[in-house]
Amino acid sequence: MFIFVFNSMLLGVGLAMDAFSVSLANGLKEPSMRKRKMCLIAGTFAFFQALMPMIGWTCVHTIVETFKSFEKFIPWIALVLLGVIGTKMIVDGIKSDYKDDDSTNKTGFLLLLAQGVATSIDALSVGFAIADDPLRRALLSALIIATVTFMICIGGLLIGRKFGTKLSDKASIFGGVILVVIGLEIFITNL
Repeated sequence: MFIFVFNSMLLGVGLAMDAFSVSLANGLKEPSMRKRKMCLIAGTFAFFQALMPMIGWTCVHTIVETFKSFEKFIPWIALVLLGVIGTKMIVDGIKSDYKDDDSTNKTGFLLLLAQGVATSIDALSVGFAIADDPLRRALLSALIIATVTFMICIGGLLIGRKFGTKLSDKASIFGGVILVVIGLEIFITNL
C-alpha cells in the first residue's frame, strides 16, 4: 500500500507541474487575489487532474479504440487552449499599459475552466497506467493526485502573488508567455 500511495503522489507531482505554472501565472496576473479565489483555482486544477485519469481509466474499460484514436489530438488541444489563453493574457497586459483598468487582471470562471482542461488533458493517458487497478484503487489514486495538485497549485499562486506585486504592470505579459511556453512544451513533448 505504501508503494501505491508513494507512486500516486509522484504521479500527482508530475501531473501538477503544468497546473503549478499556470497557477504561478494566475498569481502574477492577480497579486491581490483573495484566499477563497486561490482555493477555487487550486480546487479546479485538482478536480481536473483527478477527473482526467478517471476518464482515461473508464475509456480503457469501455471504449479503448475510440480513445486511442483521440489520444493523438491531446497535444494539439493543449497547444491551442494554452496558446489562446496565453496570447490573450499578453494582449491584455499590453493593453493595460495604456489604460489603468484592473478588470483585465482577473481570472474569470470560463478562463479557469479552460486552464483546468488544458493543463490536465495529458492526464487522460494516466488512465492507461492505472487501467489494471480496480475502480476503488483508481479512485484513491485520483484523490491522491488531486490532493497533491491542490497543494502545489496553492504554492504556485502564493509565489505568483508575491512576485506579481513586484512585477505589477508586466505580470500579465509574463504569465501569458509562461502559458504559451507550457502549451508548446506539452505539444513538443507528446509528438
